[in-house]
Amino acid sequence: MAKPLFDPAQLPIDAHAGEPPVALDRLDAGWLRERFAAPVAWDPEKVDESQSVTAQPTPASVLVPLVQREHGLTVLLTRRTAHLNDHAGQVAFPGGRAEHDDVDAVDTALRETEEEIGLHRRHIEILGKLPLYHTGTGYAVTPVVALVKPPFAMKADPFEVAEIFEVPLAFLMDGAHHEVRSIALPGGQEGQKRSFYTMPYERHFIWGATAGMLRNLFHFLRA
Repeated sequence: MAKPLFDPAQLPIDAHAGEPPVALDRLDAGWLRERFAAPVAWDPEKVDESQSVTAQPTPASVLVPLVQREHGLTVLLTRRTAHLNDHAGQVAFPGGRAEHDDVDAVDTALRETEEEIGLHRRHIEILGKLPLYHTGTGYAVTPVVALVKPPFAMKADPFEVAEIFEVPLAFLMDGAHHEVRSIALPGGQEGQKRSFYTMPYERHFIWGATAGMLRNLFHFLRA
């Protein structure tokens, strides 16, 4: 099944999360290095992209690349091609399932990033990891947060990646831009629904697992 059974962009907005934005002085490479080196107590997001956790989820990793642009940090994202089996056509971080030769979750994220978008690990400074994120498609995803220093070259794998783009980190780290939408679960009891976050930006519709992981980064930076 290459596409979801519904178009999340057509669903009504239930609510806006509405928390104040992360302070701008925290959206700085130096501050981020300190926070990941000495994290404080914080609570991960309650709204998960999955309703149930698979008994044996497939290990995977994504890179959360924060690009150090002159005008401020941006988040580098991809749009997956429409023919893929999982999360087709969706906005996603570069990443994928772990392979036997990978040293660890960070190695998986770096390898997958180079394979998908041609971004070499020499440009990437790993900051740390966010909690595992379980998807409804059966993956246990480790988000690996990193700084990326320009200039760098990229080349999308045309099989997996339809587009590469950047979104200002300040936009994504503002609760006013975090929408909650819901859909009734097929075959579920009356009133049973799945809720998830969406973060539309210009013509890009960020939702599901990617939005959920961004919510965890938001909580981590606000704590």
